[in-house]
Amino acid sequence: MALELTSSFEVVDRRFRRLALPYIHVEKLYTGCRWAEGPAWFAAGRYLVWSDIPNDRMLRWDETDGSVSVFRQPSMNSNGHTVDLQGRLVSCEHLSRCVSRTEFDGKRTVLADRYDGRRLNSPNDVVVRSDGSVWFTDPSYGIDSDYEGDASPSEIGANNVYRIDPANGRVTIVASDFVQPNGLAFSPDGKRFYVDDDEQRNIHVYDVGRDGTLSNGRVFGEEPGGKDDGVPDGIKVDEKGNLFVTGPKGIWVWDPQGHHLGTIVVPEQPANLTWGEKDYRTLYITATSSVYRLQMKTRGFVPYLKH
Repeated sequence: MALELTSSFEVVDRRFRRLALPYIHVEKLYTGCRWAEGPAWFAAGRYLVWSDIPNDRMLRWDETDGSVSVFRQPSMNSNGHTVDLQGRLVSCEHLSRCVSRTEFDGKRTVLADRYDGRRLNSPNDVVVRSDGSVWFTDPSYGIDSDYEGDASPSEIGANNVYRIDPANGRVTIVASDFVQPNGLAFSPDGKRFYVDDDEQRNIHVYDVGRDGTLSNGRVFGEEPGGKDDGVPDGIKVDEKGNLFVTGPKGIWVWDPQGHHLGTIVVPEQPANLTWGEKDYRTLYITATSSVYRLQMKTRGFVPYLKH
């Protein structure tokens, strides 16, 4: 007889059981944030970095002893983070309205802060493609009020998804059919690109050409409910191409064909997530005021690792 999953999982499709471990619960690691976001895992140091946006700081959790310390403050109201192919931290910053990179010596390099001479809105989340290009979403949240940035009018007048060319740093629009684009991810084979929209409450998917151009945009899946129930936000994929998307009640898990397999129930509304630990079978989840951890049976897809 198969072992039962705990109350941390809501099974919609029996295939969900192939991804989850029995007798495992979502575990709280830290609380005390005003709005936790953008976790990024650094394997060499065995630590997690994430944003506490309204408190204008980044925090660091150490796997070796469970300690939490301030990684950076002020942090320019940083939001989403990722790790590039060389192992450097890439960050979305609301206050500076830019995407930055932290070099190995700790220096901060601005990768993009303008499009066509006009300031970006407030970069939100970011991912690095296998060719080294940096892709990010640019909704208006950081300029809508002073709570997570600096209230300002949009110079661009739209909320788009952008690509930074790794060779020359040129910033181009790759997708513009969004109200408030947020989380984003590539499929493991790089042939699909996913972006969700908070306002439309859905996930879009595009086909990716060899040159990085997008085509055949369509709706991949929709998360029902209202904003009070949680909105689609952070996205990660596992090595089999299943999507893990924050949403109502927790993390919605979808297969590559757009079928909802089940939901990971999180005690607070989650904003983002990342894969971590030595085998990348552990999810780290930022949710409202806290950070949570959950071991999974499936292994995460991490672009900078060879799979």
